[in-house]
Amino acid sequence: MSDPLHDARNAEADVVSQRYLGGSYAAHNPTWDREDSPWKAVQVRKALDAAGLRPRRIAEVGCGAGGVLLELAAALPQAELSGFDIAPDAERFWKDHGNPRVIFTRADFMDAGTGHYDLILLLDVIEHLANPHSFLQKIRGRADYFVFHIPLDLSALTVLRESPLLHVRAKVGHLHYYTRGLALALLQECGLEVIRWQYTGAGLQAPQRSLRTLLAALPRRLLSLASRDLSARLLGGETLIVLARPLADPATRKAAAS
Repeated sequence: MSDPLHDARNAEADVVSQRYLGGSYAAHNPTWDREDSPWKAVQVRKALDAAGLRPRRIAEVGCGAGGVLLELAAALPQAELSGFDIAPDAERFWKDHGNPRVIFTRADFMDAGTGHYDLILLLDVIEHLANPHSFLQKIRGRADYFVFHIPLDLSALTVLRESPLLHVRAKVGHLHYYTRGLALALLQECGLEVIRWQYTGAGLQAPQRSLRTLLAALPRRLLSLASRDLSARLLGGETLIVLARPLADPATRKAAAS
């Protein structure tokens, strides 16, 4: 006998995945935002350097064009890097990249059975998922550390105008919108310990910025001098880079404390 709730969740996931399987995402984003890859790779490296981490086995889930992994391969010569994405349109970017330490696979990472990693990258991923809680709870045992890049779409200005939220929903498929507090709360609810987080200053520094974002740069910069957090919550234009690791289970934490 079928479970109506289970069937409904599967149907929702199918509708979401068709955006990437059916070519809709590629039609709206033909370059797959490769232009941002060097900048994102720098954000990842900053998070790893601050924690003194030198991972040797790295996977990126939802790697898209794969530009971040190729940038990291040059910066982390000791690492073997694997990229996973379900979108057929992403494969055209993977051909002839010439680095034997970077391997791309078109597959659902959760079904790929590729073992355990030192580090998993989830860059601009969780806001696209139909059920981020379920996904994070399943993936948290697959790596020692995780790096997240999370757009902070939710601000007083975007709620007031609403059109920016509808735009990122239609163009890039954001289903969930976050502030810093909401993003960190999600990770903690799913059994991940946040080691460090940092605003990236995306609205001021990211390569791809719209004319509207450029015009908003001055008030954001001025308000940021007083409070980065207040600027992000009022005016937006921020993303978050987060380093996290799985929380030990209660029995392990108790034993470690005794």
